[in-house]
Amino acid sequence: MLDINSFFSGFLDIIFRVNINDIVDILIIAYIFYKIFMFIKDTRAEQVLKGIVLLFVATQVSKVLKLHTLYWLLIKALDLGFIAALIIFQPELRAGLEHIGRTKFNFFQKNNISVSEEKFNRTVEEIVEALYSLSRQKIGALIILERNTKIGDIINTGTSIDGEVSRQLLINIFIPNTPLHDGAVVIRESQIKAASCFLPLTQSKDLSKELGTRHRAAIGVSEVSDCISLIVSEETGDVSIAKSGKIYRKISKDRMINILRSNLKINTQEKSFFKGGIFK
Repeated sequence: MLDINSFFSGFLDIIFRVNINDIVDILIIAYIFYKIFMFIKDTRAEQVLKGIVLLFVATQVSKVLKLHTLYWLLIKALDLGFIAALIIFQPELRAGLEHIGRTKFNFFQKNNISVSEEKFNRTVEEIVEALYSLSRQKIGALIILERNTKIGDIINTGTSIDGEVSRQLLINIFIPNTPLHDGAVVIRESQIKAASCFLPLTQSKDLSKELGTRHRAAIGVSEVSDCISLIVSEETGDVSIAKSGKIYRKISKDRMINILRSNLKINTQEKSFFKGGIFK
């Protein structure tokens, strides 16, 4: 009983000594851990994090039970594991830092969207019409819509176009056996920057076996940037979208229009159409 009373008295003493700075500190740390968890959710890093937690628990248990040899081995494993994690998860760490770098604090900015709304709607319409025309003909296509993260390194792997977005140009690029049909088209704002671009393939093992190289490339580039990938399957004619390492298949035309309009934000003060938004 004495131990319980001393525990509660010590606990209450800590509670009463907490000030506003401590509360703010706890909230910030909780928010950071929440964002880290949401970022690694459903990725390889989530499984590794669980393994690290179990390893840490085992280390503490071996220390309490005075299993000195096991404790020494686990401590060394944790030391080496930290360095190994930096090497193994370099792509995830890079994506996380890019995500932080894309964060913007627009507390005092106002967007004027009236000036370019007509051009924005026309660009979306041209992209969608081209997609579903290719879909009806079962012509494979891969279109990358650049947003906040610049993908100039990918653009440089292709053939420069620098042409206004139009359904006729997009359809012509993907016609089979033409010089530029193989690879991806990259669109920046309302310009087709390049065609026949090479993309990194996703390393995810959780994808359906039905998905071929085109879909894996679309997912791969969405893992390393905040772009939106639009895919037309040449086998089925289905239209899909890849974003943030996830793929959404069999998208209807009306839904495609709504998705693009909600994700490709207009910000004429920054002279850019394609800004990050909530994926709906």
